[in-house]
Amino acid sequence: MHVHIIGICGTFMGGVAALAQAAGHRVTGSDRSVYPPMSTQLAALGVELIEGYDPAQLDLNPDIVVVGNVMSRGNSLIERLLDSGLPYASGPQWLAEHVLQGRWTIAVAGTHGKTTTSSMIAWVLERAGLDPGFLIGGVPGNFEHSARLGRGAHFVVEADEYDTAFFDKRAKFVHYRPRTAVLNNLEFDHADIYPDIQSIQRQFHLLMRIVPAAGLVVCNAAEPRLLEVLEMGCWTPRESFSALRAPGADWSARLDAADGSSFCVLFRGETVGHVSWPLIGLHNVDNALAALAAARHAGVEPADAAAALCGFGGVRRRMELRGTVAGIAVYDDFAHHPTAISSTLDGLRKRVGNARIIAILEPRSNTMKRGTLRAELAASFAGADRVWLYRSADLGWDLDAVARQIGPHASVADQVDRLASALAAELQPGDHALIMSNGSFEDLHAKLLTALGERHAA
Repeated sequence: MHVHIIGICGTFMGGVAALAQAAGHRVTGSDRSVYPPMSTQLAALGVELIEGYDPAQLDLNPDIVVVGNVMSRGNSLIERLLDSGLPYASGPQWLAEHVLQGRWTIAVAGTHGKTTTSSMIAWVLERAGLDPGFLIGGVPGNFEHSARLGRGAHFVVEADEYDTAFFDKRAKFVHYRPRTAVLNNLEFDHADIYPDIQSIQRQFHLLMRIVPAAGLVVCNAAEPRLLEVLEMGCWTPRESFSALRAPGADWSARLDAADGSSFCVLFRGETVGHVSWPLIGLHNVDNALAALAAARHAGVEPADAAAALCGFGGVRRRMELRGTVAGIAVYDDFAHHPTAISSTLDGLRKRVGNARIIAILEPRSNTMKRGTLRAELAASFAGADRVWLYRSADLGWDLDAVARQIGPHASVADQVDRLASALAAELQPGDHALIMSNGSFEDLHAKLLTALGERHAA
């Protein structure tokens, strides 16, 4: 089969391309921004890439066109596709029909932690010898790629609630029909798609309607909006988790280190394992408990799963240490929601104690650019000693107002190069610079490390 993928360079669609290629299909694709690392990864797989959305690419006459959710009506390529009569499908639909069919799907949903929890589950199953397949929205440290077919019965998928395609406005995850469903948390996000939290809850309810009675729902017991979803209807056995916030959860933790780097795992009050790892933050302890519950449902004993997590290598861009120069540590983190910012800072604070933390944020997600969560943003920086906010040219609201709310230790920058220079001038040995964005941030991390190196050499 010849599969042509429109919008191929996104993490999800690039993963679909890798899976299709591994399954023996001929894969071609196009995108408006074809650049590394996804372009080089796809080229290494032998995927022919086309820059842009010229309708002439349909002259390739593929057997099916897989359409990314970045595409919309009015685009000349989409209009020709509809006129042509060629078969087309969304990425989630193609994945469900050609990869997930007949497999034990473990789907990880929620506003935060999907990538990390999915990566943990895949690694635990891997260490157990189950050879899982997976499709994850990031690059797990224990694997070379974000997607693989695997030869085992299990397939782990990061289950996004974003809409599926221009012709299918359901959440992506309703296509996956999981046997094991993990619900990490639920907050308002994706303001470009959903008008309110209730509309997102309805999508989660649709997910609950397709988990079989022989399956398992793993749910965060400390998330009231998830509990409201379950009250709408759940026909599947449940196990709850919460590191500390919800006494009585099936899965809980006893911390040996305040930063979450070492803890005992408890299942219904009994100690079943111990985790000691390089990750920090209570949010990652919660992620681990969810992963352990899902792995137990898949047949892995909790003690073995906890031992596997001791070797978990994290995920790129999740509190990833990019470098240390003259005692100044520079981290890259994907946090782009106030809750994620707050929890990441809390974990780092518990790790570094009284050392200075400088938080740098690019409000880049569609929700952030709309200013939907700006009322919550200032408070999320309570754990930082110094804050820099980056104002991109397309940000449509007053970032200075948030800086004023934070206080005199907050500043706003308009240019990345100047921001790197300003940071390099003020950072001191022992400081921790936490750079947060769900995009490239114009490679601020590398620019800052270079500037720090030049200052140190001088």
